[in-house]
Amino acid sequence: MHAEEHADPPRSDAAALAALIGSSPAGVAVFDTELRYVYVNPALERLNGVPGAAHLGRTVAEVLPDMDVRTDVMRQVLADGRPREITTSGQTWVDSVIERRYWRVALHRLEEDGRVRGLVGIAQEVTATQNEREELKRARSYLTLLDNAAVSIGTTLDVETTCQELAEFVVPVMADAAVVEMIPQDDGHSRREPPPGVLRLRRAGVAATPELADALDQFGGPGTDIDYQEDAAVPRCLAADEPVIENLSGDRQPGRAAPIPERVAAYRAAGLHSAVVVPLTARGRPLGVLSLLRAGDSPPFTEGLDVVVARTLAGRAAVDVDHAYRYTHEHHVAAELQRSLLSEPRVPNPGIEIASLYLPAGEGAVVGGDWFDAIPLKGGRHMKVMGDVMGHGVEAAVAMSNYRSMLRLMAEDDHPPHRVLERLDKAVERSGLDRAATCLIAVVDRREGVCEVASAGHPPPVFLDPGATGARVAAMPVGPPLGTGFGGYRTTVLPCGPGTVLFMYTDGLVERRGEDIDVSIGRLTRLTLPAGGRLQDLLEEVVDRFADTAEDDIAVLVSRSRGC
Repeated sequence: MHAEEHADPPRSDAAALAALIGSSPAGVAVFDTELRYVYVNPALERLNGVPGAAHLGRTVAEVLPDMDVRTDVMRQVLADGRPREITTSGQTWVDSVIERRYWRVALHRLEEDGRVRGLVGIAQEVTATQNEREELKRARSYLTLLDNAAVSIGTTLDVETTCQELAEFVVPVMADAAVVEMIPQDDGHSRREPPPGVLRLRRAGVAATPELADALDQFGGPGTDIDYQEDAAVPRCLAADEPVIENLSGDRQPGRAAPIPERVAAYRAAGLHSAVVVPLTARGRPLGVLSLLRAGDSPPFTEGLDVVVARTLAGRAAVDVDHAYRYTHEHHVAAELQRSLLSEPRVPNPGIEIASLYLPAGEGAVVGGDWFDAIPLKGGRHMKVMGDVMGHGVEAAVAMSNYRSMLRLMAEDDHPPHRVLERLDKAVERSGLDRAATCLIAVVDRREGVCEVASAGHPPPVFLDPGATGARVAAMPVGPPLGTGFGGYRTTVLPCGPGTVLFMYTDGLVERRGEDIDVSIGRLTRLTLPAGGRLQDLLEEVVDRFADTAEDDIAVLVSRSRGC
């Protein structure tokens, strides 16, 4: 089968570029084909300690003589148009007590009407103090949690199951106990009306450590209606659509945190001392809340990582819950229609195997924004997604969650991969997300035996065919990363029959300092499916071959269809 390509016209307006990146907190520069500055945004002026006008018409070496400049890589990007990320170090004109500072820079070629116009470089400082390193070490554990959530929460289109998965997922890593409560939906069933001034929620998920399990049972399990007084933490959280942190150890606060004042004594008896309540909101509609509780020697919740990660998990789960609500509604309509028609034989669900791997970089490295996802589509097809948000730290993880949530919503409309990337690119521009991301989308149609793929600055997928002695790397065009506003993505159709393994990954798996990315990707052609044929064995082989020399986080998603 020959590859097919189709795309929408690209956008490459320099004025639009300046408008897009002018307010970005990341340092952004535009270079001409001679690698001279033609534009720098205010953030880069501050990073370099040099006014914007003093950059123009000069090279990096002329503006920053104490900086290690990778002009060889810059010229490679100009030559072949393949985006690259580099690490550069040295000193700018900004006073610093740090002897040597480090930046991570993403380089992308700019084109207009088929002509190469120059480069855009997006820089993020990755130098960290010891305190920041400790914070990032903690952030790494939270990022691992966020990454695992992609395949642990929302595994079904059932609301109660999703809520219980969310509650169990955060215990004990983030909390000693977790409760998910939902606003009752209008599903045609009659319910008791709550008293005036009372908010009634339905408890949908509960989890606790063994030490707290018995104490939590007395407050009601899944399926229990909970009435909240007007000034309790949960109503305040929903009213403001903002997290609420409560210290339960004081004399006054427990009365405001509890559904009713009489429950305060039970909270204290259970040793609960700190809580954070975060909203579950999707498409601007409140769905419920996630409440995290800590007891005993656990530290109290604080602003920062605790709240950011809790809200990210809640936002991700809210999208899954919203999907479940919409699916349930559509399923009820379809069921009514089905009962009014003659019965048709049901087509069994085809077997899809999926295995994933996430490995953070070495002990001294900062965390990244890798993510992956698997989304069921109409007609028995599935969409696989692999992405990598630029930069590191918990902010990259939060941006990653936003990308994933937006993409899940857009996947519902059943557009080809390049259309999904175009819409996501525009949505990112409108949303104000200040982090670019690479993304690879693959839609597998097991009935046709094909895979539609499109890339936004992401490495190509690899296919392992049954009985083959090696793997094949997809030959496909690569569009600009998401968040640049250029568009111009293309879908390529490739053979992917039953038993073929689709291998998707982030650049941390292959990219090595001083080596061309094409050479790095070429090593993947030597991959073969282990004798046992298990996808998990393939992932273990990947770890053995690549993990020790990796300089960045590694994410891998492998899948295989067993046929119709």
